[in-house]
Amino acid sequence: MFNKKSITRFGKSFGVGLVTFALDLALLSLFIDVFHLYYVVAAGVAFVIATSLNYVISRRYVFTGSERGVRSGYLLFLLIGGVGVLIITTLMYVLVDVFAFHYLISRILIAGVVGWWNYLMNLHVNFKVAGT
Repeated sequence: MFNKKSITRFGKSFGVGLVTFALDLALLSLFIDVFHLYYVVAAGVAFVIATSLNYVISRRYVFTGSERGVRSGYLLFLLIGGVGVLIITTLMYVLVDVFAFHYLISRILIAGVVGWWNYLMNLHVNFKVAGT
């Protein structure tokens, strides 16, 4: 189950995720504080942009050995990410509007759930490289 390759792949994915999550937070802040977008919309748009960059990097350095084509892989990556957007926007609404958390704190709290979702779905469904 856990071998050197799977641990290395997870470490790379975690690193890519941290970088793209930092971009996600920066865009979220920019969209809300500068462009005055509604925070739920801003969270969704920031996530899609950061997820697209994550795909490019992950395809090249994390999920190597996938036989899935770039286009179909990207579409499936976005579909998986779309579920992530639904989770993010729903939980953002709950944490910010219902529980009055700051939008950045809310997004950070949500990151772990969505990060695991994206990693596991891409590992097992999209790139199908689990166990290799």
